[in-house]
Amino acid sequence: MANINPSAASRAALLIDAVSKVFVGKPEVVRLTVAALIARGHLLIEDVPGIGKTLLGVALARAFGVSFRRIQFTNDLLPSDILGLSVYDPREGRFDFKPGPVFSSVLLADEINRSTPKTQSALLEAMSEGQVSIDGKTHALPDPFLVIATQNPVEYHGTFPLPEAQLDRFLLRVRIGYPSQADEMRILRERDRPAKLADMAQALTREEVLAVQACVDAVRVDESLLEYAVRLAEASRRLPGVRLGLSPRGTPALIRAARANAVVEGRDHCVPDDVKAVAVPVAAHRLLLDTSLYGVARVAEAEAAVTGLLQTVRAP
Repeated sequence: MANINPSAASRAALLIDAVSKVFVGKPEVVRLTVAALIARGHLLIEDVPGIGKTLLGVALARAFGVSFRRIQFTNDLLPSDILGLSVYDPREGRFDFKPGPVFSSVLLADEINRSTPKTQSALLEAMSEGQVSIDGKTHALPDPFLVIATQNPVEYHGTFPLPEAQLDRFLLRVRIGYPSQADEMRILRERDRPAKLADMAQALTREEVLAVQACVDAVRVDESLLEYAVRLAEASRRLPGVRLGLSPRGTPALIRAARANAVVEGRDHCVPDDVKAVAVPVAAHRLLLDTSLYGVARVAEAEAAVTGLLQTVRAP
C-alpha cells in the first residue's frame, strides 16, 4: 500500500507535537485543529470558558511562525472592527485602507455568538473565499488562513445563535472538555506556562504548511468512499428528530476532512476509518434538531445522532 509523501505526514506530526507540548492533555483536539488547518478549513470550539481556547490558537500560530489575532465578539462590535475600513488622508487627498484583525493567518473569534448577525456575516466571505470586499475593492487574506471561533454552550443571555449558513462554513466543531485530574495537576505545577509559550520553538514554516495542504488535495478517494459519504448524508436527512440533515456543502467537507486525516496517518489514499474519524466533528453541527434541548445537551444529542449513523450505514 502506497504512503503519502513522508514529509507531509512528518510535518503534520511536528505541528501536532509542538502544540501538544503547550496545550496539555487533549491530543485529539490538537489533532483535529491541525487537520482543519491542513484541509484549508475552519474550526468551531463549543465549550465552557477557561479551558484554553486562546492558548490553542496562539500555540498553533507560533508552531509555524504566522500572525495571530484575537477578537472578543460583543454585541456592539461592528463589521469594520473585524475587516478594517478606509480612512481619508487629507494630505494625500485619498482614502487609505486600514486592514482589520481578519488580516492574520490564525484568527480567534472569541464568543462569536455574542455579536449581531450583521457582524457575524462579515466573516462569511473571508471564510469561504479567503478575501474580503470593502468599498468595491477586494483584498486577499493571508494564506494559510484559519478561523478558530468559540462559543459558550451554557450561557445564552445576550447571544445571537449562529445561523445554519454560518455554521456550514466551519469544517469541524470540537469540544475540548475539562482536563483530567492528572493533567490539571500538571497545569498547576507548570507555573511558567506563559514563559513556555513565549519560548515555544517554531516547528514548520508557512511554506511547509502550504506544501502539506497541497498533499491533502492530492489524497486519493475511492468511488466507494464517495458513495459512503453520500449515503451518510442521505441517512442524516431521514433521521427522526432531525429537521435539517447534512447539507450538500457538508458532504464535500466530510471528504476533505477525511483526506486531511489520511495525511496525518501517513497515507496517500482514504480508507473508511478516515471518514469515521472525522464524521462527528464534521457533521454534528450541521444537523438542525427538532428538540427542546439546548446548550451542552443539544451538542451531545447531535453528536450521538451522527455516531448512530456510523453504526447503521454500512461502510465499504
